[in-house]
Amino acid sequence: MESVEQQGVPAIGPLDVRAVMAALPHRYPMLLVDRVEEIIPDRSIVAIKAVSINEGFFNGHFPGRPIMPGVLIVEALAQAAGVLAVESLGLAGSGKLVYFMAIEGAKFRTPVEPGCLLRLEVEFVQKRSSVCKFSGRALVDGKVAAEANFTAMIADPPA
Repeated sequence: MESVEQQGVPAIGPLDVRAVMAALPHRYPMLLVDRVEEIIPDRSIVAIKAVSINEGFFNGHFPGRPIMPGVLIVEALAQAAGVLAVESLGLAGSGKLVYFMAIEGAKFRTPVEPGCLLRLEVEFVQKRSSVCKFSGRALVDGKVAAEANFTAMIADPPA
């Protein structure tokens, strides 16, 4: 990712979990973004998920060898993208939701284990008023653990 200075755009952040919850409808146990390091509106976000042994999914995935499920890593990337979209499109407090439409090219490079800080880096690929495309990668200690491209729709919540 380019630095803020290279892009010439003022960054937002850091944001704590309360600010994340103000942008997303997700709550425990499905809230998978613990904080946002930086948002460059209309461009990118860097967020963090602290992976704890207390996560419920570790009870069954896998006993004796806890590994964060890949689908939850992609969900964490999507939630980071949701924060980016809400902040960039000025949707905070609007009640609008960000729904997955497609996931493409998902690749898992290394297991994510308890005790890791999962760094979520997501960039806009295409941005329209109701459909956005993103590219994301999740890193542990600077190494790519997972990556995916995905599309999301901005919509009103169900009636």
